[in-house]
Amino acid sequence: MATTDSSRVSRQDIENKLRALQGDVQDKVDDRRSTLLAVAGGVGLALVVIFFLLGRRSGKRRSTVVEIRRV
Repeated sequence: MATTDSSRVSRQDIENKLRALQGDVQDKVDDRRSTLLAVAGGVGLALVVIFFLLGRRSGKRRSTVVEIRRV
């Protein structure tokens, strides 16, 4: 294919097309951002609680009981 001056793609054409694509994606992300943040926060909180409870259980299982007797 031969390119002529009239069929050249300019930098401005590329920038306009990329901005249009980015605008569509950005709109979709903005619509779901609050939902995603709420879900991520809930999952994070659940993980913290699970790790806390597993750590307590592990600590109880491995704890040493020291008995002191007076003579």
